[in-house]
Amino acid sequence: MHSAYEIPEFTTSAAKPSEIDADLVIVPIFEDDSTDRDVWDAACGGDILASYERGEFSAKPCEQLSARPSGWRSARLLLVGLGTRDAFSSERARRAGATAALTARLQRRGRIGVVVRAGWSDAALESLVEGVVLGNYDNGHHKSKHEGRFFIAGVEIAADRDVAAAVTRAGRLGEAANAARVMVNEPGNHLNPHALVTRAQALLDVPGVTTEILDERRLEKLGMGLLLGVGQGSDSPPRLLVARYEPADAPKSPVLALVGKGITFDTGGISIKPSEGLERMKDDMAGGATVVAALRTIALEQLPLRVMALVPAAENMLSGRAIRPGDVLRGGSGLTVEVNNTDAEGRLVLGDALWYATELGATHIIDIATLTGAVIVALGKTTTGLFGTDGWRDVVQAAAERGGEKVWPMPISDDYKELLKSEIADMLNSPGRAGGAVTAAMFLKEFVGATPWAHLDIAGTAWADESRAWTVKGATGVMTRTLVEVARSVGKNWP
Repeated sequence: MHSAYEIPEFTTSAAKPSEIDADLVIVPIFEDDSTDRDVWDAACGGDILASYERGEFSAKPCEQLSARPSGWRSARLLLVGLGTRDAFSSERARRAGATAALTARLQRRGRIGVVVRAGWSDAALESLVEGVVLGNYDNGHHKSKHEGRFFIAGVEIAADRDVAAAVTRAGRLGEAANAARVMVNEPGNHLNPHALVTRAQALLDVPGVTTEILDERRLEKLGMGLLLGVGQGSDSPPRLLVARYEPADAPKSPVLALVGKGITFDTGGISIKPSEGLERMKDDMAGGATVVAALRTIALEQLPLRVMALVPAAENMLSGRAIRPGDVLRGGSGLTVEVNNTDAEGRLVLGDALWYATELGATHIIDIATLTGAVIVALGKTTTGLFGTDGWRDVVQAAAERGGEKVWPMPISDDYKELLKSEIADMLNSPGRAGGAVTAAMFLKEFVGATPWAHLDIAGTAWADESRAWTVKGATGVMTRTLVEVARSVGKNWP
């Protein structure tokens, strides 16, 4: 098996575009910037304006135009559209970078230059560079023939100021997101619960991070019957990864806990899923991969904040040992749950992990999970559902906006809690279709007590159903940057 991605060697310079020694020079351009348009047209002997006049290119988001500049060290120029200035965002910059990188790989351009125009913020630059790293990714690492695979080896970022620190940050974040994508794309026979936490542990082998893997015996001692119950139908027993980043210069509080769902394959259990699309259920551990990627980046940035990542990992399978609809499970918190739908397993494993995060001293919690089909019905596949307690939810939303990721705040209230009532236990795990994403969030809220808590439902956004100009089909790595942005904002408006 070959690598799914490579991290190019980044260099920074103040070189003019004509001086960049590369196989391809990439220039992001705004749709309503006629001055830039004229500059590049002059370099290419009138070809740029001619393309505009013919309607071949207008610099709309992710549109591309290739041209041959005259007198440049590079023989090729690639303009990448950003749309209008007033609609510009971090996500547009990220998509532009990824679009250009994918094109460079298709053209087998191993050394590229990227021109950053005056006026770009460090945040926009980071997003652009992160996009280049995300575009240097290939899903076909399990194929036996690799003749068509090609990766960018080197990238020169030409800017009007020193941008080395921003480029380094972007490279780390892009690398972590790509590592998460690899894990999410892995088939179930390559990634059972033990393999997931072991690979996550290896990814977290960075300065400042300690890790611990709790096996089924430890889980039994802690009374984590919800996680154990979900995993008991599989030949691969459940695991819980606990990773801690505790820098010496960080205060004892706050302590941020990132909790990610780690269902390595989800058949639905006895409440079995339909066969159509079942192969996609390898991605049900996307939340777990995301929190691991985020913690790695936080540690490498040496942020002054104590952070832990918890990944409850299990395989939801059918067997004579599997839990049945109607069974009652007791979690580590002492709460009992009537399981009326074994396909609502994610909230069960998260319930035990959320409780354990509070036991370990978390003062603020974010959980992330491919949790409900209901959130896809509500928000489609472009926006992540955001739930949480007042104040803390706003911190997470602001972080998502800075990171260029789309979230939408969803309601939670005690009115929905009524739907969780069971006649024989403390709660039902699945009250039904009505408000399904909301009741799932309300279920999770029962395990965090008074701790500020937010829940990100990425069921619609963790996977791209088709390839686009800026991404390949498969795992997206969504919300990695949002979690990192939350950590970067420590102390700013945290409740």
